[in-house]
Amino acid sequence: MDAADLDRRARTLSGCIPPALVALLLGRGHEREVESQASQGEWFCARAWARLLGERGRREDALEVLAPYVATGWWPAARLQAELLESWGRVREAIELVRPYAATGGQPLEFLARLLARHGRGDEAIEVMRAHADTCPGEDSVLHPLAALCLDRGRPHDGLAHLDDLKAERGGEEEWDLFWIRLPLVAAGAGVDEAVGQARAHPEGDTAYAAEHIARMLHDAGRTEEAVVLLDRHLPANRSDLAGYLIGLGRIHDAVALLQEHDHRPPARWSPWSSEPPF
Repeated sequence: MDAADLDRRARTLSGCIPPALVALLLGRGHEREVESQASQGEWFCARAWARLLGERGRREDALEVLAPYVATGWWPAARLQAELLESWGRVREAIELVRPYAATGGQPLEFLARLLARHGRGDEAIEVMRAHADTCPGEDSVLHPLAALCLDRGRPHDGLAHLDDLKAERGGEEEWDLFWIRLPLVAAGAGVDEAVGQARAHPEGDTAYAAEHIARMLHDAGRTEEAVVLLDRHLPANRSDLAGYLIGLGRIHDAVALLQEHDHRPPARWSPWSSEPPF
C-alpha cells in the first residue's frame, strides 16, 4: 500500500471501488465483500467499513482496518482516524495523531486548529497557527482560519497585528485578496462603519469582487439593505449573491426577476475569491 497510489485513486476514482458502489454493496448486504476489499487496499471500502464498525461499538476493530492506510502517512486516512477518535471522546489521541501532519500546514494544520478550538483550546489553536505562519510567511492559506479563530476567541487585534506584520514584510502592499481578511476583524474591534471606510479607501475597494466582501459584512451586521444597494451598483456581477439577500428581505419577485434577467452589458472583472466564509 502506497500513499501516492492511494491519493491518485481516491482523487480520480480510477482503479478502485468508488463510494457509491461501496454504499450499494453495503445496502445489498454484502458486508463480507466490503470487509475483504478493505483489507486489500480499497480505500473507500476501508473508510465505510471502519465507520460501520465504529457505529457498532467495535472501535478497536475499526482502528485496525485503518491502521495500514494510516501507516503510509496518507493524510485522508489519518484524518478519518482522528475524526473517529474525536467522536468516541478520545480527543487527546486525535490531537496527537494529527500534530505531525499539521507541521506541513494546509488542511492538516487547519484541522488541528479546529479540533483544538472545539475542545476548549482555542488560544492554543491560535498559537499553533501563528507559529506556522511565522515560519512560513508565504503560505497565505493559513491566514483565513487564523483570522477566524482570532475573531471567535474575541482577539481581533491579535489577528490584525499578524496581518500588519505580514504587510510590512511585503513592503507595505496588501492586495484585496489579503486585505479583505481584515474586514471582520476591524468590524469586531472598531465597528462596521470603520471597516467599510477602510475597504472603500483601498485601491480595489470599488470593484465588484470587493463589493462581494463588503456586502457580506454589511449583511452579517444586519444591514442587508445597504448590501443590496452596494451589489446593485455592480450588476451583473454577484447576481446570485444579490438575489440571495433580496430573498432574505422577503423580496422574492425581485430576486426571481433578477435571476431571470438577460443582461447584455459586458461582464465585470471576474473574481477568483470564493464567496464562502473561511471558517
